Amino acid sequence: MAFTSATQINLRQNSLSCDRGTFSTGPNATGLACPDCGGQHFTRDHSEFMESMPQDPVDMVDDMVRMGLYKENQLRAADTVNAHELRKALFLKTVGRGDPSRERLILDLCKQAGGLENAFAAAFGPQAGMFFADSQRVSATTRREFMRNLAVGAALVTLSSCGGEPPADTLDEFDPSSGADLEKTDLQIGFIPITCATPIIMSEPLGFYKKYGFNAQVVKMPSWGAVRDSAIAGELDAYHMLAPMPIAMTLGLGSASFGVKLASIENINGQAITVAERHKGKVNGPADFKGFTIGVPFPYSMHNLLLRYYLATGGIDPDVDVKIRPVPPPDSIAQMIAGDIDAYLMPDPFNQRAVYEGAGFIHLLTKEIWPGHPCCAFAASDQWISDNPNTFRTLNKAIIEAAAYAQVPSNRPEIAKAISERAFLNQPVEVVEAVLTGNFDDGNGNTLQVPDRIGFDPYPWQSFANWISSQLVRWDLQGDGLAPKVIPETGYDVVGQDVFLTDLARELATELGQTPPGEIYRNETLKFDSFDPADPGTYVQEQIDKYGV
Repeated sequence: MAFTSATQINLRQNSLSCDRGTFSTGPNATGLACPDCGGQHFTRDHSEFMESMPQDPVDMVDDMVRMGLYKENQLRAADTVNAHELRKALFLKTVGRGDPSRERLILDLCKQAGGLENAFAAAFGPQAGMFFADSQRVSATTRREFMRNLAVGAALVTLSSCGGEPPADTLDEFDPSSGADLEKTDLQIGFIPITCATPIIMSEPLGFYKKYGFNAQVVKMPSWGAVRDSAIAGELDAYHMLAPMPIAMTLGLGSASFGVKLASIENINGQAITVAERHKGKVNGPADFKGFTIGVPFPYSMHNLLLRYYLATGGIDPDVDVKIRPVPPPDSIAQMIAGDIDAYLMPDPFNQRAVYEGAGFIHLLTKEIWPGHPCCAFAASDQWISDNPNTFRTLNKAIIEAAAYAQVPSNRPEIAKAISERAFLNQPVEVVEAVLTGNFDDGNGNTLQVPDRIGFDPYPWQSFANWISSQLVRWDLQGDGLAPKVIPETGYDVVGQDVFLTDLARELATELGQTPPGEIYRNETLKFDSFDPADPGTYVQEQIDKYGV
């Protein structure tokens, strides 16, 4: 508690006011001597006041900032010394003592501190390098990085003054195999505020990015169209995307052709068809949606494809008998209440939030249409991957590890609390927890337990890609008659294997000690049929023959 002692010293030098009273410990103070500190003060016992002091060192730093003991200019980074490589060599020579194993450990600790400059500052004082990665912020996040760097600095100083190894738990903080030669460590990753993005979002507050040497910030996006446009413009580093988007963007469906790779699946299941409260008791199956206006988050989404698949089985032509239109997920409940849409197939938490608000009821979970279907993904542009191959690989590994953590049911209440915050989903914790745990009310008076309502299996099956492509062909979703020609002529397998990085996902999962599948294709069992990924063309024709669309 070194910070507590420092705070006490500062407090003793001044007369201070607080909600417990005013006291003074200066040389001119009058009153009884305090048995704890030897000073003199008014009205309240010093020990009672000290009990109210923050015990968390980060909270203590917050108090110091508010008290003016730390000024903003004091939290700004020191000037960076230009001779980076010379300082690095000197640092390794001094602290590493020429021992390669010690040098590797030192470099790993430097990565955890956010770079060599931060490590210099943490070990040898703020003038040795940049102490804070974001010098313009005086925030709890920055101060927590400051506290972490102190621990890293202590380990480095220990190494420089003795020949022993640091404690084993220091090594567990960072995975050395993941951080070799990262081209970038300061990253921005776009996301839509939905539970499908759980692994991408939770990796910031729960430390998965930091574990792999990244100072990564997730950036909230307003819509899927904004995600697409931002990716094409190269505004951010990587993105949370709908699983069909990398295929559509690469093929130029709905936009100019732009190469994107799907690195790993973010979630399976996790969507639902929700119907407005005013239609309660009137909707029992797909045929009952005739005449409805139905929202989906984006034309090139599993939501649109699954909705069309479901409606067609009830004799509904999705392009004639209903109106399907894009609705940004955060706007979906407001549009339903306003009467602009009658129903939607959306990602959570907006299905559960509609129940929470009394705006609608859950008609059908999408896991009932296709158990284990993909929804969202982690993706990056071909150009960014080419420019940052090590960063891309390591970032994907961090997210795959986060997905495995999210797949464990006992971890989900913790995750729900972390991602419900305003900066992320901005939703009531109980709504997010209902989705993640699968213990929920459906708005029809039923309390259900569906543990696999949403899952986090990052393996990008090539059969997912082939089913998606088959439905882009079936529904001609480019809108100009070209889509049926593009994919069959190119080849379903060629399209999928160019966009879905299945082999890389398997390799990274194996490195993490997971047991991913050895195959890249599997037969998929849906509610109304089975999909053989070896023959998508026949599957499409059978659907058209059976349902007329």
